[in-house]
Amino acid sequence: MPSAVGKTTTLRAISGLVRPDSGSIRIGDTEISRLSEGALASWRSRHIGFIFQLYNLIPVLTAFENVELPLLLTHLSKKQRRDHVMTALGIVGLGDREKHYPRQLSGGQEQRVAIARAIVTDPTLLLADEPTGDLDAKSGGEVLTLLQRLNREFKKTIVMVTHDPHAAERATHTLHLEKGTLVEQGSVTA
Repeated sequence: MPSAVGKTTTLRAISGLVRPDSGSIRIGDTEISRLSEGALASWRSRHIGFIFQLYNLIPVLTAFENVELPLLLTHLSKKQRRDHVMTALGIVGLGDREKHYPRQLSGGQEQRVAIARAIVTDPTLLLADEPTGDLDAKSGGEVLTLLQRLNREFKKTIVMVTHDPHAAERATHTLHLEKGTLVEQGSVTA
């Protein structure tokens, strides 16, 4: 998908970060476009995990602390938070890097920490905005394999926007955004 066609805006709408001018947005049984700001924030914290192109890790926090951030808003005990963080870091293959700062990690490792942060709350939906856009081919492939594993083994629904054809090839369902309209792969528009 080319740049500047609304990919990121689409993800922001799915997460409720922007509201539609018309129509509605329903995720599962919830019409999120009708929720109050407080209810929407609560819904988002339970159901959405974000994966960004540029990782958005906080440089002065360790990998553990970056992953723990979303859990600080929960009622989990310190031990429960630790268990969740170590499980998430283990899933992404970085259980041995918990004390490393972002500057001590490769780009692929930073993105895997960001994915661990996205999954640590066990969200219903992962929203990935160009998750391989800042990675070399090898690291990008590792991230895509991890996303496929999260989908297959952990039954995570992942909505990924990308202009990378290698990333799109790994998807189970592909749509294109053309002039503001989602079009199925292979569909013909008149």
